[in-house]
Amino acid sequence: MDFNVKKLASDAGLFFTRAVQFTEEKLGQAEKTELDAHFENLLARADSTKNWTEKIFRQTEVLLQPNPIDNTGARIEEFLYEKLDRKIPSRATNGELLGQYMLEAANEFGPGTPYGSTLVKVGESQRRLGGAEREFMQSTAINFLTPLRNFLEGDWRTISKERRLLENLRLDLDVCKARLKKAKTAEAKAACEGDAIPDFQETRSRNYVLSASASAIAPLVCRSAGCVFVKRLWSEEVDKADHELRVAQTEFDRQAELTRLLLEGISSTHVNHLRCLHEFVEAQATYYAQCHQYMQDLQKQLGSANGEVFPTAFVNTNPTPVPGGSSPSSAATLPVQPSPSPLDTGALSIEEVQPPATGTRKAKVLYDYDAADTSELSLLADELITVYTVPGMDPDWLVGERGNQKGKVPVTYLELLS
Repeated sequence: MDFNVKKLASDAGLFFTRAVQFTEEKLGQAEKTELDAHFENLLARADSTKNWTEKIFRQTEVLLQPNPIDNTGARIEEFLYEKLDRKIPSRATNGELLGQYMLEAANEFGPGTPYGSTLVKVGESQRRLGGAEREFMQSTAINFLTPLRNFLEGDWRTISKERRLLENLRLDLDVCKARLKKAKTAEAKAACEGDAIPDFQETRSRNYVLSASASAIAPLVCRSAGCVFVKRLWSEEVDKADHELRVAQTEFDRQAELTRLLLEGISSTHVNHLRCLHEFVEAQATYYAQCHQYMQDLQKQLGSANGEVFPTAFVNTNPTPVPGGSSPSSAATLPVQPSPSPLDTGALSIEEVQPPATGTRKAKVLYDYDAADTSELSLLADELITVYTVPGMDPDWLVGERGNQKGKVPVTYLELLS
């Protein structure tokens, strides 16, 4: 192993001088090179972009997996697959699992029974909802989370590395400025006093030490040759400090320009994240639209079934007494012909429909509604009307009354009151 002691000592001395400069700046005992206002604004903008991108990224992950504790095993499995550069296997969502359990329960109870057939319908809908959720999660992970992760793990790491290097070069630059200032002050003092012996430890880099022979002979030479040699030593020290300052300034300017270019690239990052945000919104809108459509289809299926099996809550469900005092069991054996709906009978208009003796309710109108024809009732937001149902009527509609006005009204525009 090639162990370079000189390089190690040089690095240690450089680290020490930077630490001393940083400490003195914090204590107000040393001057600090300030960056221009535009550069400071770029730094603040980059920090803000990083912080908010990280928060949005983490919260989006929580949105897709709201119970991270329950998915700890899944997360570990995904991490291992990513490290092995293998495709992550498709995993069933909670909705798909619920749908599968409902279908298995329907097979157990009998798909021909009312409960079993309803479990089949609901289970299929839950599976479709779960499939839509899985597609939304995959689309969001690819089109939204991946670009954010690439910025945090790629571009931002590069920016952070260059910023740290710029800060180190700034400290070196300020050390060189302080050294040159001290050398010039000592040179001026030597020119006035004439016999001062230069203290190179104050002007040279703290990791630079004169050789033993030079340190030993300097006082003797100064005493013999007088102040001319002293002035020449201080002049050489000033020249060296000035050269080191120019080199440090060049390196700092070069690094500052590189860092500035990286920081200005944040604007293109915002444009890229804006496009990803639009894709995320489109995927979310598609997902919710699919879920709404699936639930509407399920409501229609269950609504038709409930109309046959379970009467609606608004209709008077009291059994009609059988003439002649016949028992309910004997009446149940009599063939009953379904009576046509008053709304489906051509001879009976909506105005002739009579409200049931019981089953009417008050409802608050949520939105304005304009009647499409004479059979419907126009509505105004926040008004109260009386509503009830008629056997055989579309479950999405009710009969509404307001004073002497009567007509069909859509259920979605109402808030039923007790």
